[in-house]
Amino acid sequence: MAALIITFILFSVFILYHINRMTNLLCIQKEIPEERHEKIFRTVNILIVILLSTSYIEILYV
Repeated sequence: MAALIITFILFSVFILYHINRMTNLLCIQKEIPEERHEKIFRTVNILIVILLSTSYIEILYV
């Protein structure tokens, strides 16, 4: 069980890092104003954390 938790945390950090990197590249490429970056990152991060949480719960109970 501990190995599953550690693996999932490492996977989650990897996913969050890459999603944030891709979001930053999108903001730069589409020339989105700096004022909107914080809102975009917050929205993306909240949605990814929800996705990762539900994935963990699904793995845990299936």
